[in-house]
This record gives sequence, C-alpha cells and structure tokens, in this order.
Amino acid sequence: MATEIEVGELLHQRGWRTAFTVADRVKAWAALVSLIERGYGDDIYEYTNDLYCRNWLHEAWIPLDEHIVQLWTPQIKALDNRYKAATVDDDGQAIDQFHRLPGPDLWWWRRHPRILTGDLGHALRSAGATGVDPDPA
Repeated sequence: MATEIEVGELLHQRGWRTAFTVADRVKAWAALVSLIERGYGDDIYEYTNDLYCRNWLHEAWIPLDEHIVQLWTPQIKALDNRYKAATVDDDGQAIDQFHRLPGPDLWWWRRHPRILTGDLGHALRSAGATGVDPDPA
C-alpha cells in the first residue's frame, strides 16, 4: 500500500495536473459541495471540471494505505451525503449532453444540482434538468 505522497505522485504520472494530496482533494470536494448547496452559478464546463476532485479521491483509494483510507473515509462519506442531498439523480442525462459520462461507479456524475442557477442552471435546464430556481424571473 502506498503513502499519500506516493499516491499523489502516481496519479500525477497518470495524467493528473499535479501531485495532489488527499487533504487537497477533500478540501476541493468540500468547497464544491458547499457551492452546490448554495447554488452553483458558474458554467457547465467549470462544474464538470470541478467534479474531477471527487474522481481523484476515487482513484486514490485503491492504492492508498488502509490507515489513510480509514482516517479520511468518514469525512468523505459525510460530504458525499451532503452532495446527494443537494443534487438530483437523473442517471447523468443532463450532464451527458455536455461531458461524456465516466463509468457507473463514479455516481456523482449521474447527479446534477437541485438548485439550478446561473450559467450552469441555464445549461442543465436546456438539457432537460429539473430543479429549484432560487430567483424565478
């Protein structure tokens, strides 16, 4: 099993732009979940780019040392639960209009924010997504 630094380097060699740490990606996932809960207003391309922080965590879990996995799993599960509560499961139909969906084990790609606002909201609505409009105009 690999250390956090070794996994960061391994994933960087596999194409990730830098050698992230688990803390980096958990912080990014937490920030994204908070934005989604309030209403993610950026565009669809930023949104899909932001989702990759969760992909990194998924990829890192396999080679990571079991102790590190046990240490971080409760926080990640709590964030995953918040993400599920702030999103709608549409089996990825809306996001798939803009970004090729990864494998089914990456479940977060098959959900979209419940609050549809800003550029992301417009794009997802155009792809058939339904949700809450925080300021109907």
